[in-house]
Amino acid sequence: MQYSYRDDLAYIHDAGFGHLAESAAHMLIEELQRAGIQGGIVVDLGCGSGIMARLLHDAGYQVVGIDLSKPLVEMARNRVPEAVFRIGSFATEDIPPCVAVTAIGEVLNYAFDEANCTAVRARAFRRIYAALAPGGLLVFDMAGPARSPSDSPQRIFTEGSDWAVLMEAETDRPHRLLTRRITTFRKLGELYRRDFETHQLQLADPVEVVASLQGVGFCVQTLACYGPLALPQGLTGFLARKP
Repeated sequence: MQYSYRDDLAYIHDAGFGHLAESAAHMLIEELQRAGIQGGIVVDLGCGSGIMARLLHDAGYQVVGIDLSKPLVEMARNRVPEAVFRIGSFATEDIPPCVAVTAIGEVLNYAFDEANCTAVRARAFRRIYAALAPGGLLVFDMAGPARSPSDSPQRIFTEGSDWAVLMEAETDRPHRLLTRRITTFRKLGELYRRDFETHQLQLADPVEVVASLQGVGFCVQTLACYGPLALPQGLTGFLARKP
């Protein structure tokens, strides 16, 4: 299993890319409260640095967070000491009885766990369905073929006050594989430290994802936004409800 989101990328992800988790948390809380679910356990798969967990806990829910990155899990534990966090994969970790499950930020696309594939995701959907209480929710997003609109490599540069990140993305369309080569620069003292990670994502057709969820028994709607936040091109949100 590949080790990903090491110290510097974990720090940068928390400092500059938490808006998706924050918006998804607000939307989920509204959906749960609209359904009359005022408390209970929410399982946050790919919990990252605990941004969503903090908001869920403050709204009255218990959180169990799971992520493959040790640095991110350590950050989450510091941010939400009241929650439970484990290092692990959505493909293998037990899911306790709960009122909701989340996987925000392309969690189910990542090939960090080499076992990940369409069949593994389908089994995960079945395990989640079994763990959810009636009326419980599964909220997640997945990158599809349109996530990288061009066949040529795409380069994006982003920076903050003490960090910068350069990403090159390239798609292997026949194999539905998106590769991101990420170079990070993080300021430590007067100097910047450089690190490099390669992330691969298995792109998933949203129509096929909906069919897989419905086959388990979920009622499903696709999302173009989390609340007021529009999802980027090629990223589809899913709101699945257990009847």
